[in-house]
Amino acid sequence: MADEIHDWQDLTRLTDGRPFVIERVRLADKAIAIEGAFALPQLARLSAEDQVFVAAFVRGHGSIKEMEQVFGVSYPTIKARLNRIAASLEFVETSPAPARAEILDRLARGEIGAEAAIALLEAKA
Repeated sequence: MADEIHDWQDLTRLTDGRPFVIERVRLADKAIAIEGAFALPQLARLSAEDQVFVAAFVRGHGSIKEMEQVFGVSYPTIKARLNRIAASLEFVETSPAPARAEILDRLARGEIGAEAAIALLEAKA
C-alpha cells in the first residue's frame, strides 16, 4: 500500500455516500497499526458538501448572515440546511450516566440512599 495520505473528501467521493467501516488504523509517527471495526465520527459521515458547510459555519462562529454571504443563499435556505444536517446527527451525551461502581461507591460513602442507588442502577440497564 502506498504511503499516500488521503483526506475525508477523497474517501467520501470513493464511497459515493455508501456506509463503510474503517478496519485498519496506522499511527502516522509510529510503526503501530490497529485492526478492528471502527465507525466513523458523525461529522465524517456527512457528505463532502455538508462537511464544507459545517466547517464554514463553525469558522463563521455560527453567523447565519455570514453563511448567506459565503454561499450566496437566503436565510431560510441556510436554516433549512442546518436543520437537515442537525437531524442527521445523533445527540452526543456530554455527561454520561455514572458507572455502576461509582454509584455503589456513592452509596457506600452515604452520599445517596439505597432508593436513589437502585434508581440510578436501573436507569443504566
